[in-house]
Amino acid sequence: MKIATIIIRVLLGLLFVFASGSYFLNLVPEPELAGNMKTFNEGLNAAGYLMPTVKFLELICGLAFLTGRFVPLATVVIFPITVNILGVHTFLAPEGLPVALFVFLANLFLAYRNWSHYKGLLESK
Repeated sequence: MKIATIIIRVLLGLLFVFASGSYFLNLVPEPELAGNMKTFNEGLNAAGYLMPTVKFLELICGLAFLTGRFVPLATVVIFPITVNILGVHTFLAPEGLPVALFVFLANLFLAYRNWSHYKGLLESK
């Protein structure tokens, strides 16, 4: 199980580092969007701060996953982003659903593997 955890952690880290790096360095041209996905993307870009913030968090969490440091924290920080990725690909762009499912399930798996780190947060005192 330890090897599977390392593999999933590194794959997730690589995915987030690549996605954020390609955003900041303009490595991959933005695909032509249509319909609701185009409207959604225009709204994100119109906010001005939202996409750079999300991509910065993806970069930091991806580096944490790759190095194996602060993984429980990175798992919590990136969770809302993975839920949004899953939602976008479920309702607006189903062609990306397999990758979105991997990202979401990998994050859940890492949270499960680091569950002992969260016990104090979930105690009622």
